[in-house]
Amino acid sequence: MNIKAICTDIDGTLLNKNREISERTIKAIKRLPEDFPVILASSRMPSAMRHLQATMDRLKNPMICYNGGYVIHFNGAEDHFELLDTVKIPLDICHHIADLAAGTDIHVSVYHEDEWYAPQEDFWTDREITSTKVKPLIRPWQEVHDDWNSRKAGAHKVMCMGPAEQIDQIFKVLELEKNEDLHLYRSKDTYIEIAPKAISKASALALLLNHKYSIKMSEVMAFGDNYNDIEMLDAVGHGVAVANAREEVKSVANEITAKNTEDGVALMIEKYLL
Repeated sequence: MNIKAICTDIDGTLLNKNREISERTIKAIKRLPEDFPVILASSRMPSAMRHLQATMDRLKNPMICYNGGYVIHFNGAEDHFELLDTVKIPLDICHHIADLAAGTDIHVSVYHEDEWYAPQEDFWTDREITSTKVKPLIRPWQEVHDDWNSRKAGAHKVMCMGPAEQIDQIFKVLELEKNEDLHLYRSKDTYIEIAPKAISKASALALLLNHKYSIKMSEVMAFGDNYNDIEMLDAVGHGVAVANAREEVKSVANEITAKNTEDGVALMIEKYLL
């Protein structure tokens, strides 16, 4: 195999049970050449990924945020980056999602560039803060709507979190009404991660390689565990599913490695690249 870059999902793939990169994985990545791209691809916002780049000593590498909706390349240790692509959910669709959630127990968080807006501090807010090490701006949806409307902005991601039965209901409605406009990802039965239909991790990776590297998709090893990783694993030269991945992800992978809690990513780096 002629692998010239790796691209990896974060949650459930790269991180261990403590939501950190294990010492073994850090050591394996640091043994790769400095100019070997290690690309993070996640539904996370940039600041929820930047500290992971620092842990790996990869501050000059790009990142694919919001499942491909916001692609940026860092040129150094400071937070100066080149914006390669930005695709957002239109404001009217964001408003429709907020209307659907009104009167339910569903928490709707919205994300724009490196900003996270939550309607209140609650169980779901605290859970995301623990997972991502980022804090939101607490602001009711109508204030966010008016601000975004004045800026002609939209959401790079909408996250709906709440009781499983209510999440099921809003998922079915959005799937029926907005299937042509939105990607709806069920990372858990209490979550829906919503992204523009026009993008994916695979499309973002292809764009990034074309703009910044002389590397083909066939020369990339990619890692993933969930539905939003399927296209990426299918598109690269060597797609690797962790053992804890969903069966649909495993079915398109070229290889299955150990679980994320058992250093699955590190094992593949050691096997093929070191």
